[in-house]
Amino acid sequence: MTKQESFKRCVRARMEKTGERYAAARQALIEQADGPNNGPRVRTWISRPETSDDAVAAATGRGWDQWIDMIERWDGDGDDHAAVARYLEAEHGLDGWWSQTVTVGFERITGRRLPHQRADGTFAVSKSATVDVAADRLQAMLLDDTDRADLFPGQATRRRSRPSSKAIRIGFVTGVAAIGLETVGDGGGASGQARTKVTVRHEELPDPTAVDHWRGYWAQWLEAIGESASE
Repeated sequence: MTKQESFKRCVRARMEKTGERYAAARQALIEQADGPNNGPRVRTWISRPETSDDAVAAATGRGWDQWIDMIERWDGDGDDHAAVARYLEAEHGLDGWWSQTVTVGFERITGRRLPHQRADGTFAVSKSATVDVAADRLQAMLLDDTDRADLFPGQATRRRSRPSSKAIRIGFVTGVAAIGLETVGDGGGASGQARTKVTVRHEELPDPTAVDHWRGYWAQWLEAIGESASE
């Protein structure tokens, strides 16, 4: 069991015992761990946000601990992602992007959201690489059922988007991968053709174990696509 999972179990156990909401139970456990006579409380971060403290302070005027303290003092529902984001926009003037960024950071720091976890509770992972394959060729293979079977041997796949969609969505037994293709350069690849930046975002994953599995899978898949072009 990870440190984060253990902490969240303790929070839930206290909630069942005291009837407190998540934020209050979490706060009480942290204060107990810090002790009453140890001076100012140092916040325990359950996991780190993607945006650094310096970056969020430069853009919003407050660092992470200041934002977390402010949200926890708010009398709204801190477990409601959309409500927190709306509060940050309406009361503190953050634009849509930064209100979402601060909300996600708040959820990670306080243990409400694990790394790679989305607001709906599922997980997602992204990988990208630039390969010596023309974008139109790779697109045609992804759209064709027979060619796609060759691209993903051993995987049951189903196209989940229209052929004209900017990103091709492919359904797997676990989750859905959105694959974006962007032409890079003008024929400078090893094969003498334009290169393609391939970006994969695999969504609707059930847990962190699936994230680890598919991160490795897509890294190997992108490497294999690049190697096949040079053969």
